[in-house]
Amino acid sequence: MNRLAQQAASGGLPFDYAQVRARSLELIRGLSAEDCQLQSMADASPLKWHLAHTTWFFETFVLAALPQPPKVIDPSYTVLFNSYYVGIGERHLRAERGLLSRPTLEEVLSYRKQIDQQLQQVLADTPQDSALASLVTLGLQHEQQHQELMLTDLKHHFSCNPLQPAWRAAAPEQACAAGIAQASAYRAIPGGLCEIGAYDDGFSYDNEGPRHRVWLEPFLLGERNVSNGDFIAFIADGGYQRPELWLSDGWEWVSQRQAQAPLYWQQDADQHWLAFTLAGLQPLNRDAPVCHINLYEADAYARWAGARLPTEAEWEHAARAEPNLAGLFGEVWQWTNSAYLPYPGYQPAAGAVGEYNGKFMINQMVLRGSSCATPAGHSRPSYRNFFPPAAQWQFSGLRLARNL
Repeated sequence: MNRLAQQAASGGLPFDYAQVRARSLELIRGLSAEDCQLQSMADASPLKWHLAHTTWFFETFVLAALPQPPKVIDPSYTVLFNSYYVGIGERHLRAERGLLSRPTLEEVLSYRKQIDQQLQQVLADTPQDSALASLVTLGLQHEQQHQELMLTDLKHHFSCNPLQPAWRAAAPEQACAAGIAQASAYRAIPGGLCEIGAYDDGFSYDNEGPRHRVWLEPFLLGERNVSNGDFIAFIADGGYQRPELWLSDGWEWVSQRQAQAPLYWQQDADQHWLAFTLAGLQPLNRDAPVCHINLYEADAYARWAGARLPTEAEWEHAARAEPNLAGLFGEVWQWTNSAYLPYPGYQPAAGAVGEYNGKFMINQMVLRGSSCATPAGHSRPSYRNFFPPAAQWQFSGLRLARNL
C-alpha cells in the first residue's frame, strides 16, 4: 500500500481532501448548468464560481508554493476566480460574476479534476505536520465555508424565480426544531474572569486568537433559539412599525425596505405564513428557529422581549460551560452584540493569505454557532462568523440574553 492509500485509509489529510471536495460536487447534484450560472444579487455568487474559486485557492496558495510548482492551468482563471486577494493581482468584479458564461460548468469541473489529481499526488508525499499540509487544511476549511455559501446563494437565486424551484425534497431549515423549552426559559451563566479564543489543539482561523482573558458579569442566556412562532408574535404586536424598538440604522433599513417579516416569508390568501426554503415554498414551521433575519431585526426582537443580544464572549463562555443548551450548533447562526474586531495581540498571517480575515474587521457584526447549512465538523465554540448588520440571506437567527 502506497503512502497516499495509507493516509486515506487512516483518515489522514488525503482522505479529508477527497471528502470535502466531493461534498461540493454533491451540492450541485440534480442542478443544471443554468442553475449554477445564476447570480441574483451582488452579495451572492454563482455556484459555478464557488466551484472554480475554491479550486483556484488550492492552485494559488498550495501548488504555487511548491519548490517546483506545476504550470498554471489557465492564466485567465487567476483574474476570474480571485475573490478579494489584492496581493495576488487583478480581480473580476464581484457583481458581474454571473456574466461569466465562459468557462462553462463542464470546463470548471474539468479544472477541479486536474487540480485534485495534482493535489493528491502532492499529499501522498507531504508530512501531516508540514507548512504545506497546514495550507491544505486552510483550503479545506475555506471550501467548507463556500459550501455553506453555495446553499445560501442558491436559495436566494431560486427565491427570485416565480416557479419556486427546490434544491432537494427536504428543507433543513424547517426540520431544525427549536426544542420544547419555553420562550422565556433562561439558563444562569456564572461570570468572572474567563478565557476566550481558540485552543492550540486543532484548526482555527487566525481571527479566533490569541486566546485571552475577559471579565464577564453573571448573565442569563436563552435555553433555545427564538422560534418562528415567537417571531410571529413580535410581528403581530406591530414590531416592524414601532420605531422605539429599532436601532437608528435599523429603522432606516425598515423604512427603506418597507420590511414586514424575515426574508423569504410570505402570507397566503388566508393569512397563513409560508416560507421559501431549500425545498421550495412550504407552510412555516412555527417550532423551527427563526431564520434569515439581520442584526437589526434580531436586536429589535430582543428589545421587544425585554432582553438583549449576548456578546460574543458571553456566547462562547456559555457554549463551553453549558454544552447542553439547545441549538447552539446546527440550527441557525446566532447574532451577537459584538462588532467584528481583532482580539488583543492579533496578527494576520504573512502574505496574501493574510487577507483572509483581518481586513474585514470593520463594519461587521459577529455571529456564533453554526447553521443547518454548515458542513459537519466545521463549527466550534471559538468560531467567529461575521456579516454586515443588514445581511439577511444567511441562515441567521438569535438567542436572547438578559442581565442577571
